[in-house]
Amino acid sequence: MLSKKTKYGLKALAYLASQKDKKPVQISEIAEKENISQKFLESILLSLRKTGFLGSKKGKGGGYYLLKTPEEISMTDVMRVLEGPIAMVPCVSLNFYESCDDCPDEQACSVHKLMLQVRDSALEVYRKNTLRDIIS
Repeated sequence: MLSKKTKYGLKALAYLASQKDKKPVQISEIAEKENISQKFLESILLSLRKTGFLGSKKGKGGGYYLLKTPEEISMTDVMRVLEGPIAMVPCVSLNFYESCDDCPDEQACSVHKLMLQVRDSALEVYRKNTLRDIIS
């Protein structure tokens, strides 16, 4: 299941991407328009800023803004930052691989085989979509 952090992060990115003037947007505005707790949203936007998706400006006229165009923001990258590994089990993760303690042979494991397919299907969807695609 998608975490609230990821859901709200996607909603905030989509809100910023849909702004016509591309000026910084205050957290309070995003929180109100997208019905997100402002305190929770602050931590999400900070994480997106630290990972290079957002910039921020302090003071009058300040707020958050996209550092890249919506076409340049891949859903694969967003999902990895907000949700963590895309794979549901560590033995099929591309970036966070770990063997499972309870599995002596990955190649013979039925769960491993199924989760490879699930991971690949999810990756295909994420790779085919950018922030532009989800706001269009």
